[in-house]
Amino acid sequence: MRRKASLVLLALAVFCTALSPLLRWYAFPRLVKIPPNRYQDMVLEARPATLIDYRTMKARQVPRVSVVQTLKGNVEESERIEKSAGRDVVVWDALTYVAGPDGKMVSEIPERYVFDAHSQEPVHATGETVDGDPVRREGIEYKWPFLTKKRDYAYFDAQTRTSAPIHYKGTRTFRGLEVYYFEQTIPWTKVPIPKKLPVKGITRQSVEKAGTSRWYTTKRMFWVEPVTGAPVNGQEIHKEELRGGALLPGGGKVTAFSGHVKMRADYIDSTVEMVTSQRRLVLLITSYLPWGLLGAGLTLLALSLLLEARGRRAGPRGAAAAPPPRKASGPRPLSSS
Repeated sequence: MRRKASLVLLALAVFCTALSPLLRWYAFPRLVKIPPNRYQDMVLEARPATLIDYRTMKARQVPRVSVVQTLKGNVEESERIEKSAGRDVVVWDALTYVAGPDGKMVSEIPERYVFDAHSQEPVHATGETVDGDPVRREGIEYKWPFLTKKRDYAYFDAQTRTSAPIHYKGTRTFRGLEVYYFEQTIPWTKVPIPKKLPVKGITRQSVEKAGTSRWYTTKRMFWVEPVTGAPVNGQEIHKEELRGGALLPGGGKVTAFSGHVKMRADYIDSTVEMVTSQRRLVLLITSYLPWGLLGAGLTLLALSLLLEARGRRAGPRGAAAAPPPRKASGPRPLSSS
């Protein structure tokens, strides 16, 4: 009986030990992915800010500028691209909408971002655009990979349409979560003028025809929860200028937008709550279950060996203690008188 129990425990030990690495290295990349139909919005604010008045082409101080970012999963496009890509793909139709203190549009820039559902690596496909202009992304945007490393990453900048390193600057604690802090600085760079501007009659073409160009610089900061790769906070020290041309008196320059853009507190709260719940699910696949199964496998193996050893020791002792067989006695002879 002990030998049967030992074999059962040994089989369970082998099963648990084999399942542990399978969960981490086989199941994890196949189960933990960004859903293709995900929708997310985020509101950031600069208080106060400097904003251009396109009617007068002069900068003015305003109490607030709001930046609304939306990410909407395009399921039909992801299914179409998956057929040729041969892997799970997510297509985000993103929109960055900038509004002045009166709520009216200052600019809006749409994007289509195509990436691998697990690794977040860009997938190059038709329709990959920023403000309608075709682009070829390198590096990440919006989200870091699952199990983010303490290293620099290439991060795509939608204004310049190029990628540049975003630097790991250390580990911090944010709202009770351990996060990795990243920084990226984009130097003054000439960038395209948005196709949609707030004043009727002023377009990208008319501004460029007047010889006026748009320049931009920013310091970008992210606090990233490393297990999920999701930023729980983001800020930018953002500056834009219009330079030269007939639109500006004397061919000088004017600030188009300047401000320290920060995530609104209520969106930080909801993001931290969502990321905390997702973090547990990722850790379940990558840590809790693999290590738990490995520990269970080693425990079961030890029990199996213990039962086997006890069974072997009990065998010889039982044989030595057994009584010798009794000899059969024949009929006793009759005694004579």
